Amino acid sequence: MNAKEKLLYEAKAKVLKALAHPTRLWMAEQLSAGEMCVCEFVDQIDADFSTISKHLSVLKQAGIVEDDKRGKQVYYKMKVPCVMNFMSCVEAVIESNAKAQAALVK
Repeated sequence: MNAKEKLLYEAKAKVLKALAHPTRLWMAEQLSAGEMCVCEFVDQIDADFSTISKHLSVLKQAGIVEDDKRGKQVYYKMKVPCVMNFMSCVEAVIESNAKAQAALVK
């Protein structure tokens, strides 16, 4: 692997690492349906404002979401919505693993 390829794989890993937390993955899925205010996440997640802000910051640093400050409120939206398209493939892997496990039990 050359230096350019290594940088590309590191960038890909950064995106995947940002999504590799259940709360951040859920937040990204919510944002794929449309823009949301930080306050909406506070209402929907059993976490304090600072924890939610930190999760959103990780997603932003990875280039997954972007924010828009409007007065005292901060709204987030997906920067590149297609990033969530791979979830159907992930779900197919989970389903395949469940079927394989069920076959072993029989």
